Amino acid sequence: MPRLLGTRLLGVGLTAALAAVTLALAVTDRLGLYINPDSTWFAVSMAVLALAGAVLSFALPLGEEADHGHGHGEDHGHADHADGADAPGGITPGGIAVLTGGILATGLVGAIVLVPPATLSAELAMSRDTGTAPLFQGADNVALAATGDTASFGVGEWASVFATATNPDAFDGDEITLTGFVTPGEDGFDLTRLVITHCVIDAQPARIPIAAADAPETGEWVTVTGTIRDVEGRLQVQATSVDVVAEPEDPYEY
Repeated sequence: MPRLLGTRLLGVGLTAALAAVTLALAVTDRLGLYINPDSTWFAVSMAVLALAGAVLSFALPLGEEADHGHGHGEDHGHADHADGADAPGGITPGGIAVLTGGILATGLVGAIVLVPPATLSAELAMSRDTGTAPLFQGADNVALAATGDTASFGVGEWASVFATATNPDAFDGDEITLTGFVTPGEDGFDLTRLVITHCVIDAQPARIPIAAADAPETGEWVTVTGTIRDVEGRLQVQATSVDVVAEPEDPYEY
């Protein structure tokens, strides 16, 4: 019995729990803290299907999933299907291990439910910063920026421009207003955002250098208004104002 219960917990029980968590996050508009909003429809659809399948599977008697279609009265040489009939109390080490694993995994899902979703930290962004140009369609962004059509640009797009522009002087004098969090930089600080392609696992840090007399605390969210300057072939933003703001409802870029 412990082995069968553990198997049920590790299987359909956890599937149902994870599906319910996904739906709850979607209903409360917090699923975007984990995945790209463009993928929400797919995640919600799969969660609904998984939850329906899990509910239907509970109609099976406990242990029925282990029945491979043969009669229980037949002797197949198994020791009572390894259910531990020969062990004291009917519990085998394998059954205890499976039950323990089911309980631990269920506790993990419970922690996901109880702990409020949180955005990825500035420390994680700095740890993922390899110093190389961000992979955000840099050539396309540079071409678009050259036309002056940058109204929709965020930190990610400008980071591509700053890292890959072959004619930095073309952007000298452009005015921008951007919001992000603070990470350490050379001439002041870096304005940083995490850019997600599919989910938080593939999040990449995008940053642009801000020249400012005073740097806010690392991790603080700020809105920077300033002018792009070409400083010896290197683009940076010379800030005219740096205002500390609350973390945006949607802290990522996509």
